Amino acid sequence: MAEKSLHGICRWTFNPGKGGFVPGDMRPEWGGSFGTPEMVKLVAEKVAPRMPKNVVLGIEVHYDAEVDDDSAAAVADAMVDTGLYLAMLTPGAHSHFGYGGIASLDPKERKAAEELGTRTVDLAYGTMKKTWHPDVAPSLIIWNGSFGYDIATVGLKQMYQNLKESIAGLCKYEAKKGGDMYVCFEPKPNEGHPAMLIPTVASAIVFWRRIEEEFGVSRAKKGVNKEFGHSEMIGLDHVYDSVEELDNDMMVHMHLNSQGYNDGIILGGPGKYDIDHGARINGMNVAIAGLIQQAGYSRWKGHDMQTRAYDNAEQGIDRVVRSVLSWEACEKAARELDTKALMDLLANRETAKAEDMMRAAVVSAQKAFDEMYK
Repeated sequence: MAEKSLHGICRWTFNPGKGGFVPGDMRPEWGGSFGTPEMVKLVAEKVAPRMPKNVVLGIEVHYDAEVDDDSAAAVADAMVDTGLYLAMLTPGAHSHFGYGGIASLDPKERKAAEELGTRTVDLAYGTMKKTWHPDVAPSLIIWNGSFGYDIATVGLKQMYQNLKESIAGLCKYEAKKGGDMYVCFEPKPNEGHPAMLIPTVASAIVFWRRIEEEFGVSRAKKGVNKEFGHSEMIGLDHVYDSVEELDNDMMVHMHLNSQGYNDGIILGGPGKYDIDHGARINGMNVAIAGLIQQAGYSRWKGHDMQTRAYDNAEQGIDRVVRSVLSWEACEKAARELDTKALMDLLANRETAKAEDMMRAAVVSAQKAFDEMYK
């Protein structure tokens, strides 16, 4: 068993229901007066006791939808009281800005979006500072849900330039506050616009290199929030994404969700909407677990997931538990895999036998999950 494994539980998972085409009130106990302090206590009471001893739990939240200047003291107190840490804080710009956010060609919107970002940093280094893990700083994630577009014009180049300038300014602001957080992009090909700036992992890597070249912002503690499902949505290979991130020293946060299609059981995948299943036990995840172990990755692994539209609260909590345990099981299988024997098979072109080894690793992971879940 690994000495320490850090998992972030996301506030937005605990919602009363999506609404729209599915019920909006499946879990009424998670609506109304159920705020982020209550969610923190629920995680401590219902999720933490079901975790292996090596798992450390943190909380992931949006500013200012899930924590703001008024609620931050109560949220921070709840986290300190329960022994949970701040794993990730992100400006929830997508809740406010529909015309590009910090990349907007509307100067008023762009300025307001930039101010939301600096207030997020202020909160992290202010009221929320006491919730930081003593050894592992939280991530400041920039999700691209607000900076997208739906019309093809020459203005797109200026949007991209605005994005570079705004992110460079935010990074310099964070550096003056202490420079301890890890700033990362969460790539996504679409939602909430048909087309997005920073749609892929490769886009994020190129972006950070341009920030350094143009604005002198060091790439240290900068990188990618690796979200498996966002790569799956457009049929990209999230195993190779991992190689690119690690090769560029830019894997600084992870979201271990899935669109589901890789395990042969849950439907989803390329061309589908963002389903946000929890982590799955499959060969790709065992491979990724092995890659991050080889690289010595020891930062936060978040679970950006949604309970199913038909789940009650108890089932929703169980899905979160299952997601964490599924990943821990994949990590265990990766540690036990005879990598040298696998590489020998691949070198000798005995790929069918290599497949057998990976299939056995998946079976081993499922057995480990069953044991932990009991």
